[in-house]
Amino acid sequence: MQTRPGLTRSIRLFRAFRTEQDDPGGYYSVLAADTAAQLLSYTPLDKAVVLDVGGGPGYFIREFARHGARGVCVDVNAGELAGGGILGSALELPFADASVDVCFSSNVLEHVPDPWRMAEEMVRVTKPGGVVFLAYTNWLSPWGGHETSPWHYLGGERAARRYQARHGRPPKNRYRHSLFPVSVAAGLRWARRARDAELVDALPRYLPWWWRPVLKVPVLREFATWNLVLVLRRK
Repeated sequence: MQTRPGLTRSIRLFRAFRTEQDDPGGYYSVLAADTAAQLLSYTPLDKAVVLDVGGGPGYFIREFARHGARGVCVDVNAGELAGGGILGSALELPFADASVDVCFSSNVLEHVPDPWRMAEEMVRVTKPGGVVFLAYTNWLSPWGGHETSPWHYLGGERAARRYQARHGRPPKNRYRHSLFPVSVAAGLRWARRARDAELVDALPRYLPWWWRPVLKVPVLREFATWNLVLVLRRK
């Protein structure tokens, strides 16, 4: 059963997003609760083994645990890894084939140099019948440059230089070092061609259900999606 998120939900998420810099815990708690509700529309979480790829601080895993899941985070950054997490690369997950019920990742794909290798790794570690839930910020969305937005539309390097000139320090997310341009089109293409998984759903993460048809419109979808969710079921 799929959810039909409305405009009220979108407004709530965008209001929370505005507090990310000043109150990250508050923002991510709101996002984690909303994401758990999304995930539950595709698979039960009670007693499920859930792997969060790149979710170092543990906001999502803690929320999933409230619904009965047994979860673990893997993150390449030891400084952001919550207690009980595992240090490891998203490009080579330290888990056996078919070892988790749900493989989840939120806004990490755009931070790795080989995004579809990461996506394939997520499929690999998921059990047959299990769910892969992959959400990422596409480069041409209004927030594609992250803290350098909207100047990324003039180029990633130029946006980084402007940020440093204004703030006296380089941005955390450096273009083609820790932030890479990933498109909606590429995500849909990978998901439809995935060898060992079937695409169950693709949706704009923060937007109302009636926004979905935009994903069928080339070019427009790159600017109007904000953030793409791909849901796949392992074969």
